[in-house]
Amino acid sequence: MDSPHGASVKARDFGLKGPRGWAFRGIGVDAEPGSLIAVEGPSGSGRTCLLLALTGRMKATEGHAEIGRHRLPKKMAAVRRIAALGPVPGVNDLDQALTVAEQLREGALLQRRYDGPVRVLLRPRAERKARARARIDEALAVAGLDLAALPKGPRTSVRDLERLEAVRLSVAIALLCSPRLLALDDLDLKLSDAERAEVWTLLRSIAARGTTVLAVCSEAPDDAVVLRTGAPEPAAPTEPEAPAGPEAPAGPAAPPRGSGAADDAKVTWGTAAKSGTASGEDGEDDDDSAESDKSADSAQSTGTENDDTKGADDAITEAGRA
Repeated sequence: MDSPHGASVKARDFGLKGPRGWAFRGIGVDAEPGSLIAVEGPSGSGRTCLLLALTGRMKATEGHAEIGRHRLPKKMAAVRRIAALGPVPGVNDLDQALTVAEQLREGALLQRRYDGPVRVLLRPRAERKARARARIDEALAVAGLDLAALPKGPRTSVRDLERLEAVRLSVAIALLCSPRLLALDDLDLKLSDAERAEVWTLLRSIAARGTTVLAVCSEAPDDAVVLRTGAPEPAAPTEPEAPAGPEAPAGPAAPPRGSGAADDAKVTWGTAAKSGTASGEDGEDDDDSAESDKSADSAQSTGTENDDTKGADDAITEAGRA
């Protein structure tokens, strides 16, 4: 397997907004080919969405990025041809019903069918099998997965693999197409400290061969180019209005409008949504219609249902359709 030239990764004000708010926003990076890039941040902060957007699997809604010479979001198909996904839960999970050998053969067949030139399909069957076997063996060597060391060798079921072995298998399958950008999600999930160190050593070796590596993690190593996705920012409290005059006599009164409750409920993922009828700096509302009260009450009743992960989850669902 020839070592490809890595793809540079550049982004400016890169963002993606889903049906319920921003998955991520304001991302900027400038990484050279062959870099080790770590996407660091808390769970639910849009890390997976950012990884899928940078590999052409999700369409950004703000700013732009460049993967190699291909500009996103316009050239998503071109980016997908040079970027491969390693383990990304919920997107390209390993088939638990297959053996390791079957999973590798399936990966080689799909790569030859969809990523390889058409003339390869016209070669004799024996030659095609020999070439596929050679590519699989080299990919396994680069990924550091020794099939002979598995409990049943190549016939070991995928469901019986340890987490580190499953990561190596996913990386090997991704390397079959000689990508210029390799992306992995939840790299340190369910790994011990020693296993986490092994995975980072593996990724450094792949980056040293020329492939740019993009990995989502909870804690990035010191030698990586770090992209940080932050948790959503809480809404700023609304300043109480000063009384305009003497306090009115006690008695039934209509519920106050423009008190700030509607503004708080309109806060999306870390970004306050602008509203033409929301209170301004002086805290007064221009619209006194009954619809303003209804929207405020509706927003208050549903405001607690939005959590930090819904924006990212909806965006990932849309990526599956793409």
